Amino acid sequence: MQAKKIALYLIVVFVLYTIITSPKRAADLVEVGFEGISSAAEGVGEFMSELVK
Repeated sequence: MQAKKIALYLIVVFVLYTIITSPKRAADLVEVGFEGISSAAEGVGEFMSELVK
């Protein structure tokens, strides 16, 4: 359980460091992430629509 907490803290520190040192790059990464989530949701929607037909 301690290893999980330490890993989570390290990830949070890394994310904050990335945002502080390179906010433009961090914004680009977030944009790419949201585009990926949007594409995945669209794919699931199309799949469900085809199942209903």
